[in-house]
Amino acid sequence: MVLPEWLAEPGLNHFLVVSAALFSLGLLAVISRRNIIMVLMGIELILNSANLNFVAFSRYGLLSLDGHMIALFVIIIAAAEAAVALAIALNIYNRFGSIDVDQISELKD
Repeated sequence: MVLPEWLAEPGLNHFLVVSAALFSLGLLAVISRRNIIMVLMGIELILNSANLNFVAFSRYGLLSLDGHMIALFVIIIAAAEAAVALAIALNIYNRFGSIDVDQISELKD
């Protein structure tokens, strides 16, 4: 079976469509969820879509390995962000008994 030319090798447009879908799903998760774990997962999806863009433009553009290095730094920052955010979520759960985002405003008092 012979594949069509546009399907034989993925191009930049394919990566951008997947990245846009990841970003949209991440933004939807951040906006619509009340659970802090789901909000964190949405943020991770948004960061992964940015990484996909960096690597895709590095591959098909003129960035050479710069896009790969930026993506590596974003992954490192995302891991640190996840560790700090999960520690905060555990403290919120210990204090309030749930991880509802609306209850975070009670920390001001």
